[in-house]
Amino acid sequence: MVENAKWKGKTGGSFLGQRSLIVLFKLVSIKVGYFLLLFVIPFYLLFSGKHAKAIFRFFRIQLNYSLWKSLRKTYKNYFTFGQVILDRFAVFAGNKNYFELEIIGYEHFSRLEKAEKGFITASSHIGNFEIGGYLLHSKNKKMNALVYSGETKTVQSNRAKILGDNNINLIPVLNDMSHLFAVNAALQNGEIVSMPCDRHLGSAKSVECDFLNGKADFPIGAFALAATFEVKVLAVFIIKKSSKKYTIYIKPINTDKEDGETKRERIERYVRSYVKEVETIVRAFPEQWFNYYEFWK
Repeated sequence: MVENAKWKGKTGGSFLGQRSLIVLFKLVSIKVGYFLLLFVIPFYLLFSGKHAKAIFRFFRIQLNYSLWKSLRKTYKNYFTFGQVILDRFAVFAGNKNYFELEIIGYEHFSRLEKAEKGFITASSHIGNFEIGGYLLHSKNKKMNALVYSGETKTVQSNRAKILGDNNINLIPVLNDMSHLFAVNAALQNGEIVSMPCDRHLGSAKSVECDFLNGKADFPIGAFALAATFEVKVLAVFIIKKSSKKYTIYIKPINTDKEDGETKRERIERYVRSYVKEVETIVRAFPEQWFNYYEFWK
C-alpha cells in the first residue's frame, strides 16, 4: 500500500531539542516531562493532520467506538506515545533502573536461547519494543535488531551504545538490501534476529489478512526467513502499564510443518498466526497502537 511505504517512523525533534531532553532527565524526574505533555499534545494533534486522522479512524472504524470516545482515545494515544518517547530519552540520560519490567511467557524465550538454533522475535509498533532491549538481553545468544536507518544521530548514537552493552547488534535497513546478508548470517550462526513485522522494511511482499474488522497487508519477511532456515518465531509485545512499569508479553508462533503444505502456504499461515496475536494485544491495549498512517485497505 502506498501510505505504508511513506511512513518512516523517525523520532521527531531537532538535534538540540533531543539533546536537551537528555540533559533535562539527568537533572529532573521524567514525571516533569509527562506533565509538560499535557500542554504539548493538543498542538501536535492540531498540526499532525493525516496522522491524527488515521488514529481517529482506527478507533472509530476498526474498534467501532463512538465519536466522543474515539476523540478521547486519540488524545490518550498521542499522550501515551509521548510518554514512550520520553522514556527512551530517560534511558539515554542514564535512568534505565527507574523502570520496572514484568515478563509473561519468558519460558518460551529461555528455552529457545538455550537451543543450538537461532530464532526470530517478531516485534511491532505497539507499546515500546525498543525499551525492552535497554532493560533486558539474552544471556546465551547475540541479538540482531533490524532498525530504520534514517533515525537522528542523537537516537542512533545513544541507541547503539546502550544496546551494544547488552550484546545487541543493530542492523540498519539499507536500500541496497545488504541487511539481508547480515540477517541470514545471524540465523546461520544460531543468533537471534528481531524484526518489526507490521511494516515493510525493504521487501514489499505481503499477505492480506483479516485484522480488526478490516483487511490489511502484513509483510512476510520474518516468516519467509523462518520457513527457509526452519527456525522458531516468538511474537513479543512490550506494553507500558504505568509511569514506571512495562510488561513484556512473549507468544510463540506455530511454525511446525504440516503435511502437504507448500512453503508459500506455510509462510502465509505463520503471518496469520502472528496477526492473531497482534489483534489480541491491540484489543487489550488500543491506546498503544502507534501506526500513524492509513493501515487498512
